[in-house]
Formats: sequence, C-alpha cells, structure tokens
Amino acid sequence: MTLWMVLAALAVVWVCVAYYLRGADLSAFDGDKHPAAAAHWQRFSASPENHDEQRAVLTSLQGINTVLRGTPRRKHLGLLRAYMDNLSADRELNAEFRSVDAGGVAAEWVLAPGADSARRTLYIHGGAWIMGSPRSHRVITAKFSEITGGAVLAIDYRLMPEHTRKDGIADCRNAYRWMLDHGPDGAVPAQVLFVAGDSAGGNLTLALIAWIRDQGLRQVNAAVALSPATDATMGSPSLRTNLHSDAMLGPLFGHLIRVPRSVLLWGGWLRTRIRPSHPDVSPVFGDLSGLPPVLIHASAAEMLLDDSVRYLNKARAAGSPVTLQTWGQMVHVWHIFYPAITQAREGFDEIAKFLAAAAPRS
Repeated sequence: MTLWMVLAALAVVWVCVAYYLRGADLSAFDGDKHPAAAAHWQRFSASPENHDEQRAVLTSLQGINTVLRGTPRRKHLGLLRAYMDNLSADRELNAEFRSVDAGGVAAEWVLAPGADSARRTLYIHGGAWIMGSPRSHRVITAKFSEITGGAVLAIDYRLMPEHTRKDGIADCRNAYRWMLDHGPDGAVPAQVLFVAGDSAGGNLTLALIAWIRDQGLRQVNAAVALSPATDATMGSPSLRTNLHSDAMLGPLFGHLIRVPRSVLLWGGWLRTRIRPSHPDVSPVFGDLSGLPPVLIHASAAEMLLDDSVRYLNKARAAGSPVTLQTWGQMVHVWHIFYPAITQAREGFDEIAKFLAAAAPRS
C-alpha cells in the first residue's frame, strides 16, 4: 500500500510540474480565422514551374539524411555541423567577411559593396541551438547586407551541448549592446538598427527584441524572423499535422513527436534549466506589446508554421505591428538556398521592401 501511495504521489507531482512547464493555453491564437491573421497574414503560392528547383534542394537534404541513417548516433552532431558549415562553400559571394570580437562574442562583419557602416543588422543563425555558424549562413548575411545597404554582424554564439542555452542568449544580448556603439570602422554609434535570424536564430531574435524593450535600450527599427521556433513547449498543432510534409525537420526531429509531451517538457527543463514556457526560450509566451515592426516568414508545409501563426495573432492582439508571410511547399528556411529557388528571391524582395519602409536609405 505504501509503495502505491508513493507512486501515486510521484505521478501527481509529475503531472502538476508538467502543466507548470507547459504554461498557458495558446490555442485561442491558432489558425487563420483569428482577426489578426485575416488582416496581416500574406500567402504566396509555390509555382508548378519551380519543381526542378525544389527537387534539387530535396535531393540535397536526402543526401545528408542517408548519411545519418548509416552513421552511429554519437557522430550525428559532427556530421550535421560540417554539412551546415559547407552549405555555401562553393558559392562566390559578393561581400567582404571580416572577423571581429563583438564585446566578447566571436562574430564577423559582412559587408556588401557600398555598405553603410552606420546601418547595422545583428544576424543570429539557426541550427537548433546545436549547430550553425556565421560561415554556414553567409548566403543569407551577404544578402541582408545588400538589401539593407548596411553592415551585418553575424555572431557565433555559444552552442549546446558544450555550453548552456543561457550562454547563447547572453551572447546575443552582449553582441547587441556592443553593436549599438561599434561598427566595422570602429567605435561609432549606429544610425539604423535591425535584427534578424532564422529558426533557432529567429527564436533568439524575437526573445531579444522583447528584452531590449524591457531593458530600456535603443530598440531596433525592425526585426525579421525566418521560420522561427517560438514555443519550446512543443504545443503548436503543425508540429504534428505537418510532420510528413516537412522535408527538413520531419526526418531530423520527427521522432520527438512520438514522445509523450510531458516527457519532452521535463527533458527540456532538465536540459536547459529554463522552464520551457519561459519567454527567454518561448517568446510567444511573453509580453508581446510595445514591439518594433516584425516580419515573419514561414513555409505552409513546415512543422513550425503554427509557431509563427500563434506569435502573429498574439502580438497583433497586444498591439504590436507584426506581419506573417508564408509560401506553399517550401522547406524550412528556404532562404538559405538563394538564389537557386524562385521563392527565396521573392522572400528577399519582400524583406527588402519591409526594411526599406521601416528605415529608408538616405
């Protein structure tokens, strides 16, 4: 009897803590029927004539998935890091890449021809917080330098598992503070500020702008989040509904969907020592009022789609100027395959218009 009482008590504790880790119910912000989505969600279709472009990308992704299936799991992280860092190794990019210590954070300045050093973008790369680097995202950062007409500070924030999630968050904050008063030509204050990131970097971007607001620092003129992860509690419906249509995240992380959510919540807390619903790791759970203009891009086919939809609807309900643009049948963060994919070119055209409206070039 005593053993059963102990087990029952442990079960109650497990469930109660899981609900605490899960946070508030965000289902009220689901879907395109929400008033904010109807007015601020723009949809772009995938054109049939672009199938060859998409097929080439899918072939590339299938290649790394094949390698992973034939390799022991302990070696997967090293293979994935090498794969990401070499995504653009054979590309000729019209930009200068200059290493820099950004207030204790390893980084590089990315400078397209004619870049104005007073116009600055902090770029935070994706890679599930465990991979990626400024090198892996040079296609994107070189394009951001071109379309903003300014300098891009691409940071090499600390990754898990060698470091903690809090270390990566601290690096983003420290680099932003440093960039306010330092450019590629030395200690000169910025005139225009942007922050952008993709996937995990999109998560860090959205968490950063809320932190900037709360700290009373100079806010960015605008922010861009590409396929961001906004909810570490794994609560978005599309994590399951888009599992089989997501050609990138499905094969890599689809196995997690079969794990009970309470186990994932406990695992997330034990791994990061941060409550999964805390705004530092789940920006959609935070106060989304008083934010700068934000543009979010997502694929209609990706698992993280509803992370973006919920953020849009909740932020708009709080009065913040957030816009969501989605493309059909695209892979997660398809922008990294620019200019090979038509939709990547379209996406950067939309980003250029958005940033120009927020801070026109003089």
